[in-house]
Amino acid sequence: MSESDREPVLVPGGRDVRATLDDPGDVEACVVACPPHPRMGGRRTDRRLRAVSDALGERGVACLRFDYGPWAEGEGERTDARSALAWAREQYGSAGLFGYSFGGAVALLAAAAESEAGTPPAATSALAPAGRLEAGLDAAAAVESVDCPLQVVYGERDTTANWGSVVERARGVGAEVVELSADHHFVGQDRRIGGVVAAFLVERL
Repeated sequence: MSESDREPVLVPGGRDVRATLDDPGDVEACVVACPPHPRMGGRRTDRRLRAVSDALGERGVACLRFDYGPWAEGEGERTDARSALAWAREQYGSAGLFGYSFGGAVALLAAAAESEAGTPPAATSALAPAGRLEAGLDAAAAVESVDCPLQVVYGERDTTANWGSVVERARGVGAEVVELSADHHFVGQDRRIGGVVAAFLVERL
């Protein structure tokens, strides 16, 4: 069944958040995948999200790829990620977070907020994360509040996302930092990034 033929998951939480659940069957853990900037075409069908989802499925872990609700300067998008995480935790018990670019920042901010609430995700991975969002939300500062295993993956030739501050903070707290020979888009490296991210998350879910 193609993705367009699948019934979307409606994520509870007061905003119109729709998702695609990739579930290989007989699994006990799920990763919530946060897409890139919605105003720049970022959607749950993003190829980097799908690459991570495919790699997770090969390792027996489900993935919930969601679209943000109405644009809300980062605040609402962080709420969307937290709502999706709550849904995944309720359905599977163990749930992690992943995000790419803008979504990487959203994942970090959501993980920090959940940690402060006493309900951190099992693990969090951010790929080429932005350091700050429009509403002044500081994803780099949020790193220090993330109370779960953390991975940050970035491309050494990436001149699009201001990932430097996130990488610096991540190294400072002893998180796993992975540098790849790539630009922001990781062209031709879907399987590689899928494998790097999935290997980290699956071991900790």
